[in-house]
Amino acid sequence: MAAQPIENYGIIGNMRSAALVSMEGSIDYFCFPNFDSPTVFANLLHGDKGGMFCIQAELSNRRTKQLYLPETNILLTRLLSDFGVAEITDFMPILAGKKGEIYAHQIIRTVSVIKGEVEFKLRCEPRFNYARSGHSAHLEESRVHFEPDCPTCPKMALHATVPLNLEGGDAIAVFTLKAGETATFTFGESAPEVKILDPEVIENHFNQTARYWREWIARSNYSGRWREMVNRSALVLKLLCSQEYGSLIAAPTFGVPERIGGERNWDYRYTWLRDSAFSLYAFMRLGFTEEARAFTLWLRDRLHDDAEHGPLQVMYRINGDQELEEEILENFQGYENSRPVRIGNAASEQLQLDIYGELMDAIYLSNKYGDAISHDDWAGVRRILDWLSKNWDRPDEGIWEVRGGRRKFLHSRLMCWVAFDRAIRMGRKRSLPGPLAEWLQIRDAITEDIFTNYWDDSQKAFVQYEGSNCLDASVLLMPLMRFISPVDPRWLSTMDAIERTLTEDSLVYRYDTRENSVDGLRGDEGSFTACSFWFIESLARSHQVEKARLLFDKMLGYANHLGLYSEELGSSGQHLGNFPQAFTHLALISAATYLDRVLSGKNGSTWH
Repeated sequence: MAAQPIENYGIIGNMRSAALVSMEGSIDYFCFPNFDSPTVFANLLHGDKGGMFCIQAELSNRRTKQLYLPETNILLTRLLSDFGVAEITDFMPILAGKKGEIYAHQIIRTVSVIKGEVEFKLRCEPRFNYARSGHSAHLEESRVHFEPDCPTCPKMALHATVPLNLEGGDAIAVFTLKAGETATFTFGESAPEVKILDPEVIENHFNQTARYWREWIARSNYSGRWREMVNRSALVLKLLCSQEYGSLIAAPTFGVPERIGGERNWDYRYTWLRDSAFSLYAFMRLGFTEEARAFTLWLRDRLHDDAEHGPLQVMYRINGDQELEEEILENFQGYENSRPVRIGNAASEQLQLDIYGELMDAIYLSNKYGDAISHDDWAGVRRILDWLSKNWDRPDEGIWEVRGGRRKFLHSRLMCWVAFDRAIRMGRKRSLPGPLAEWLQIRDAITEDIFTNYWDDSQKAFVQYEGSNCLDASVLLMPLMRFISPVDPRWLSTMDAIERTLTEDSLVYRYDTRENSVDGLRGDEGSFTACSFWFIESLARSHQVEKARLLFDKMLGYANHLGLYSEELGSSGQHLGNFPQAFTHLALISAATYLDRVLSGKNGSTWH
């Protein structure tokens, strides 16, 4: 079965790994056992050779619909026809605090017939180690064992309540169900003690998982407009969290292009300091203090790290490891033939000065609304700011991780200002020791630098980097970070310039790739969805509330059928880039909560 466009997928997971399930009932992407492990199924990126787990209903004139069970990450794919109706329920169990559970790290798939009599064809084709390693398969009673040739890949098994057969190294089955009948399958790490699937245990796992997600989202304090979309974004973010480490991956996928046929095909299965800091903000906005606390602990551990280009690295593995060597999968043909397909990420070796501001903003918010910072962690902050005081004026690769050489980017300056500003606020509020006078002097010097060297009087706008005349949507964070008043004339004219040059209706581009070769890459890209939500929030903060609301409602229309967003949108509205992207859902939550407060007549500026 051919892979679908990326927007035709839903995601399931257990906060250790995640899988993408198409509207046709095929699992075409799955890394195991962790988010950043090699793929087992990668049909999405390698045609019909990357591996898949497909269940097809033989129904004429079939239509499909897909939905999440309300307030959960349990996915239902409904197969509709005049000749029969069937459903596939997909989930990965969440069994908090339970050890030794034999189905704990599995994909569970239940096929049910609601109406008529339906024949199904199943095919489970694992392709281990990014389809670079072979495997052997053997059939034993109601299960097929898959043993990869790769020594670091785990042995896996498919269990079923219907007879299975082998075709080469793949498991297949043909079975017929009548109305009211079900068949169940589990796929995951091989557990020799499991011989026959226990329907009672499977049902218990389903109920526990549904209860977990519903009890979790019920803790949200958001009850305003767009509640369903905000809750779905929160559920997606939670799904991308590591239950073990408290970190958050940027997206569960790699190699999905930002333009079909283009080369902007990156691996997002890692934890960016930038995304982690914004996620802490989003979780705190919604009242998820436990998640905010877990992120804070992970972020604070980074305070005592050292990286090649400074005290912090741009991104890490979920456990904090710094090794993310980039390589190209030469055997992968790529999503819709978009190559190269990269794993690892060389941007981890870049200098991106903005991460210090995002980290400090997260620590500041955590300190303000949570537990006070410890003495040792404050010493870590001082160590980082001591380094930043000597390095804030350096060229770097910036927020967009350009590969065309370092520049003195405005956004990096802005976030260095944030780093010193938040440290000054913390020091004064908590009476913490430190060179506050020196930090104040540096903060003010950065302010003067931005207004002197990044203001283009001919365009009446702030520009991307020193000496350029290019605009960049990352400046939309200036009022959100409290650097500039949202009604300052310079800011209002900057927004006007961005709207003229980088915006198409509600869609906002990061920068003009046709006129600007700063990233060192060929070709253009889609609009950047997070930037659209930044623009909307900036409008709301600038008292252009009705316009902001209209654009926000339009942006909600670009979500896929399940309320999920990829990184970018193409000219025809198709989803591009890795999927679902945390950064977009974080920006959606921020815009929605602020806009709702303003529309409700509340002061929308209580944060920061």
